[in-house]
Amino acid sequence: MRRYRSLFARLAAATFLASTLAGCMGGETFQRGYIVDERAVAQIKKGMTGEQVLTTLGTPSTVSTVGNKSWYYISQTSSRRFQFMPESVVDQRVTAVYFDNALRVERVALYGIQDGKVFDFITRTTPSGGQETSFLTQLFRGTGAFNPFGA
Repeated sequence: MRRYRSLFARLAAATFLASTLAGCMGGETFQRGYIVDERAVAQIKKGMTGEQVLTTLGTPSTVSTVGNKSWYYISQTSSRRFQFMPESVVDQRVTAVYFDNALRVERVALYGIQDGKVFDFITRTTPSGGQETSFLTQLFRGTGAFNPFGA
């Protein structure tokens, strides 16, 4: 009888230890900001009004500070492998809608991180310096080097 109690105690301890470790092992993925709907972005055409864009895409994450001529829908996906580890950015995308003076769509661009550079997924081009990349460059700068502990 004593032998079975010892075996039961060992199994209970092993089960407790395994369940405790399993709670820490589950990785997580986090989605923040605007979730890009490719079908909705494809519906945005040149010449649409700002009101039509609001109806299709919803409220932008941010707008340009000068003239309200650019709307940005920002999303970020990050993950962590273990519960106690810090998060790392897996993907970050910005859907930019550019307007003319009459608040009509001029063009739509979908920017993301590809090989550490800002990349337009719609036109498949990387913008050259001096264009409207200052906001996007600042947004993407340092996402791969984030260290919450400051070391």
